[in-house]
Amino acid sequence: MKLQRIGDHGAERPIVVDGEHAYDLCPLTTDIDGDFLTAGGIDAVGAALAAGRLTRIDVTGQRIGAPVARPQAVWCIGMNYAAHAAESGAAPPEAPVVFFKTPNTVVGPYDDVLIPRDSRKTDWEVELAVVIGKRARYLDSAEAALNHVAGYTMSNDVSERAFQLEQSGGQWSKGKCCETFNPLGPALVPRDRLDPRDLRLRSWVNGEARQDSSTADLIFDVGYLVWHLSQYAVLEPGDIINTGTPAGVALSGRYPYLRDGDVVEVEIEGIGRARQRCRNAVSASEPSPPAAVRV
Repeated sequence: MKLQRIGDHGAERPIVVDGEHAYDLCPLTTDIDGDFLTAGGIDAVGAALAAGRLTRIDVTGQRIGAPVARPQAVWCIGMNYAAHAAESGAAPPEAPVVFFKTPNTVVGPYDDVLIPRDSRKTDWEVELAVVIGKRARYLDSAEAALNHVAGYTMSNDVSERAFQLEQSGGQWSKGKCCETFNPLGPALVPRDRLDPRDLRLRSWVNGEARQDSSTADLIFDVGYLVWHLSQYAVLEPGDIINTGTPAGVALSGRYPYLRDGDVVEVEIEGIGRARQRCRNAVSASEPSPPAAVRV
């Protein structure tokens, strides 16, 4: 069972995909958002699906949007794989490195990524993304924290390294918050349908392999991250946590940075595969998602 949102940008509707078939969720909810998650929406979908109360629909040719609408916050964890920390020239952190992306960076998993004006070092980063399902505040343990997770999806934490590291003034967000810099999806997989402890995650640029690792190599795992963040802030339903990226990005010096026309593909076992084409932001008045992609 995987939850998705399909349709034109800004007019997505919720569906659930079970095996080879898709089912309309509009009788249960208007969207997949914080309110839906707070109300136990995922359990309601599972029950309706099991009871045969959902209508099968044909979604061929529909655009796939981000699987969660309007997150309040996009939390990001830096250098959470030791090999990536090393290629970045840093020692593995002793505590999670935290930064933010603005929620309006979130786009669909097949939407274009816009290369910012004056960019020299736009980079890719495949990441397991955690979706918060229940308000998390001063949680007692990493084990208890998992009960506040709705499920998992995938992010491409696109970054402009010159903005992030050379023009930052000590903060990373200048290189993280450009428009389209957080393609999300293609699906939200409920917590009880996916074990996040050993998932293979990979990326490609123009068909050439870049990253290939496993979430088993995370320095700080999902439960710890949710617990840790709850000691400093209140996590709300629908919030996204990008858990970090493995080695194999352009920052390593082994690969060129992204340019207009490049195609990035990212994949996480059990979640799916996504694909984004890079375009120059100056040639686009606003992000324009493709007219049709395959569900």
